[in-house]
Amino acid sequence: MRNERQSVRSHGSADMLFAAPWTAVEKLLLAAICVATFFFVAVTPPFQAPDENQHYMKALSVAQGRLRTEQRGEAIGADLPRAALDIHGVDFPTDVPPTPRLFAREQIARSAAADAARLGTAFADFPNVASYAPSLYAPGAAGLTIGRALDLRWIDAFYVGRLVNALTGLLLLIAALRLLPFGRNAMLATALLPTFAYQTGSLSPDAVINGLGFLGLALALRTGFMTAAPARSVALYVTAPLLALCKGVYLPLMAAGLRWPQHRRDGRPALILGAMALGAIAFVGWMHYSGGSQALYHIQSRKTGETMMTAPLRDQLAIITADPMAYVHILISSVIERAPVYGLQIVGRFGWNAILLPLLAYPIAVLMLGAAVASGSGARFGIGQRLWWLAVAASVALLIETAMYLTGTPLGADYIQGTQGRYFLPLLPLVLMALSPDQPVRGAPRLLLLTAIPLLLAAAGTVYDSFWVHGFVTSDGMPPHSSIGRALLLPSPRW
Repeated sequence: MRNERQSVRSHGSADMLFAAPWTAVEKLLLAAICVATFFFVAVTPPFQAPDENQHYMKALSVAQGRLRTEQRGEAIGADLPRAALDIHGVDFPTDVPPTPRLFAREQIARSAAADAARLGTAFADFPNVASYAPSLYAPGAAGLTIGRALDLRWIDAFYVGRLVNALTGLLLLIAALRLLPFGRNAMLATALLPTFAYQTGSLSPDAVINGLGFLGLALALRTGFMTAAPARSVALYVTAPLLALCKGVYLPLMAAGLRWPQHRRDGRPALILGAMALGAIAFVGWMHYSGGSQALYHIQSRKTGETMMTAPLRDQLAIITADPMAYVHILISSVIERAPVYGLQIVGRFGWNAILLPLLAYPIAVLMLGAAVASGSGARFGIGQRLWWLAVAASVALLIETAMYLTGTPLGADYIQGTQGRYFLPLLPLVLMALSPDQPVRGAPRLLLLTAIPLLLAAAGTVYDSFWVHGFVTSDGMPPHSSIGRALLLPSPRW
């Protein structure tokens, strides 16, 4: 039949003619992702996604036409309307109180009513995101601009910014799923993790980063494994620079489209490598245009609890090159130590990584990912191709950890600071594809559905209850609990 796709033989000599048609289960799962994302747009209180306050200020700066930030003393940021800044500084601060914190709808109404008395501008300090490319913030900035053009209050414009950012992330996800030649359930399962919907439903650039990461992967695989099309080449060369401008560490994901161990003579490897080279040029070009200066900022050491300054990149790099084996030890020990935290954050840990799902949700998430793997890729690949995909994913993970050591860790530290599990979401579909069998295991797609829906419902209930009903306390590590039953069935603020 025309819609059936040609399997890739184990030695990789055949091209796939068509991607498999969507199943009813896949359509339902995509709808669930969209509903969950819009739920988080509306229900998550302002600035309760990690660094959303800084992302908001950066998006607002971009909305006002500023492509670069400026430095005033130790502060790095831009002059912004005081009424917009006070939404965070006064109405919804992100300070960590020692008592449970609970939000109320009246806070939004009071914030809207306060705009008229907040005149003039003030300098906004957002060093953590100062060097990020403006392309990351274009959707959020467009939403803020639309909100103000409609004469909305600043708090309402904030929510419009969230909505446009979320729509962009979902459109990128849908484009990636439509272009992906195989392994659609692997990408769907990654997007079904509550962290994906929670971050996409905020003003975080994760909506763009994850979306472009998925799109770049899909285009690279489609270029490498399906019949050629000029439009695909154009899309590949547009996406690669945008992906590199998100964060350069994700650009090597596109190497997944290289077919191993086959050596092709049709130019497709050169097409993929050329797109990656263009992406690298875009990244270096932005760094040069923006001044290439690293914005240092204060962090709380996860080892000592002290407030410390991040290290200058050049000095930290000198430490690595002076003793590479010592850094390898730091890398291995940090990953082993932080792996459980990464796992929790990849699935879902809400607020500023403070609120855990009911503990029973985490094994359900593992079962969901296993069901996605068991659903099969729908194509045959040799062990060489699968190992190549795992190597690409591992290399990107190594780059993420190294980037955080260079730019987010105190000078000479014997640990890596600042890496969060959500940073690995763009890699997860490739890992799941590499582990997937050729054909689905019987009942696996249904199990994927039966685990994904309860997981998203548990996430929605956790967010609503913790922010608007019961309240929460931000604390490091696992919250204290006295009942295993409560910990299994209730979100962490109720332990």
